[in-house]
Amino acid sequence: MTRSDPGSWLAPAFGIVAAVTALRLALLVFNRTDLFVDESQYWLWGQGFAFGYYSKPPLIAWVIGAVTALSGSDSPFWVRAPGAVFHGAAAMILAAMAARMGGARAAIWTAACYVTLPMATMGSLLASTDTIMAPFFAAALYFHTRLVETRAPRFALLAGAMAGLAVLAKYVGLYFLLGAALGALLIPALRLGALNWVALLAAFGLVILPNVLWNLDNGMATASHTLDNVRWVRDAKPLNPAGMAAFFLSQFAVFGPVLFAALIWAALHPRVAGTGRLLVFAVPAVLIVCVQALLDRAYANWAASAYFAGTILAVMILLDRPRLLKLSLAVNGGIAIIVPVLTLFPGLTLGPEEPLLARYLGQAALSRQIIDLAQAEGGLPVVADRRDVLADLFYTGQGAGIAVYAPRPAGRPANHYEQAYPLPADLTGPILLVTERPPVCHGAPARMIGTFDLAGGTYAGLPLAAYRMDAGCLDAP
Repeated sequence: MTRSDPGSWLAPAFGIVAAVTALRLALLVFNRTDLFVDESQYWLWGQGFAFGYYSKPPLIAWVIGAVTALSGSDSPFWVRAPGAVFHGAAAMILAAMAARMGGARAAIWTAACYVTLPMATMGSLLASTDTIMAPFFAAALYFHTRLVETRAPRFALLAGAMAGLAVLAKYVGLYFLLGAALGALLIPALRLGALNWVALLAAFGLVILPNVLWNLDNGMATASHTLDNVRWVRDAKPLNPAGMAAFFLSQFAVFGPVLFAALIWAALHPRVAGTGRLLVFAVPAVLIVCVQALLDRAYANWAASAYFAGTILAVMILLDRPRLLKLSLAVNGGIAIIVPVLTLFPGLTLGPEEPLLARYLGQAALSRQIIDLAQAEGGLPVVADRRDVLADLFYTGQGAGIAVYAPRPAGRPANHYEQAYPLPADLTGPILLVTERPPVCHGAPARMIGTFDLAGGTYAGLPLAAYRMDAGCLDAP
């Protein structure tokens, strides 16, 4: 185990991370994209403290709620600002771990490579559970390293507590425990002893216990949603090799092409000195999500937890190949500059196509049109059957004095809004329904009272319209 004087790496690593983080926050001030559906939902969760929420564990809501309360603002900047800071913190923790494993050069390169990862760039622009998980997963890895060095139970407690906080951010924080268990099974130096395992698991269990109890008290809502994402558990489908290939190739974009190639090389040469203890924390997540993609589907970010240990591993592999490290930094660094700059010009197009960032445009504009229409109709309650429309209505419509509801669920709620904001059973009288499908009321088409300007945004081309109808008609066949 190589140890390095912190003074030889701390200042340059912190300088790099601080400069990138400051630039990200400065550009975020001028970001002109709307909050994405998940971001608006996290903001809404943050308005009320709970130990769990419909589809995610609670930490991201706590962070956004605390930041917006302390800043006194619910602007998109403050909803998103924690991202750059959390990734900066993760970069420094991983650098400290790299310093112990490979010395000062490894630490500085790890800080620079991690803070410019494409996934860190995107996680600094959009509020994400992966981002909130990042420093806690990184800290769990760091304290596990210290535990392996010293066998001191205090590091077992710290590693377990940090892993628990990672799980409170996103359930894939459990990959840390999988990596620690595989390490103990495959690598003698990583065997912790019974006392340390008890301490680690006890601290982990204590931290996640409130969320476990919340799930038990709420019909296992978050756990059920997680199973919805892993749909093959409930509904087997034909194998999807194209989906698996697409997911695997997408990791070159998530982690960066040079670093992911280095990670593949390391996985194919596991006996290279010092790599095994990192491989057990990096490779399983990628392999598991590849299997998930083969059996059903997988989003590109689902293996993000692999790249905390993976960054250190790739740097260690490439440390004697400085040209490749510089190439990686140039590619990922270029992405780290170009992508946030694009958010300053969200209407930018390539030819006659929709804006490049259309997915992050149009949410607030639609909400304002709906609210204006509801107010013009005498303050009608609004019911919308799309989760993304509801998410922004609650965010953009805060303080407008318009009640917003989801349709009453026919069975298990399909989203947070059906769970927490269903149309009240005792609500009578007219409502404003926003939907793509013209509704029928008492055997006749409901009266359309408005359409919307949806050009150039995420809803472009959708047949969304507003209908005035009796609330009771929503329950009619």
